[in-house]
Amino acid sequence: MKVLVSAASRHGSTAQIAKAIGDVLGSRGFEVTLAPPEDVSALSEFEAVVLGSAVYMGNWLSPAIDLAHRIGAELAGKPVWLFSSGPVGKPSSKFARQMDFDPIDLQAVQKATGARAHMRFPGKLDRHNLRGLQRVGLTLFRGLEGDFLDWKAIREWAASIADQLAETAS
Repeated sequence: MKVLVSAASRHGSTAQIAKAIGDVLGSRGFEVTLAPPEDVSALSEFEAVVLGSAVYMGNWLSPAIDLAHRIGAELAGKPVWLFSSGPVGKPSSKFARQMDFDPIDLQAVQKATGARAHMRFPGKLDRHNLRGLQRVGLTLFRGLEGDFLDWKAIREWAASIADQLAETAS
């Protein structure tokens, strides 16, 4: 079974999540193609799709949203899963808890793709990837910088997708 794993990533950590998902699916016998959303033109060769995006200011990145709307009709009848990367910060911090909500545009993406499920993973924020006001913002909101990726949760979610695909195939 051929599976497309595609994710919009601004600084690379969401792409790392996509790769980890693809690695788990590949280790379970699925033929995985990893591609950024802007490089996906058609889905005819794929039997399932995992689509993700980093979340900034409560929104998915436009390449992932654009892909969902561009290929939504081709997804009819195909299993689709969505994932988001974000928020950042220590989970116990007040600011991180305030950011702990699904992306604003998630409902529209779910509707366009007919996704089975959505998973939100904590993200990663490195001040060296930021410029200007974003970098200044980190000094105002302490505790947001760092690597909060939960690789165990990511691999477990990918394994659950593999289980569902295997069940569908049999």
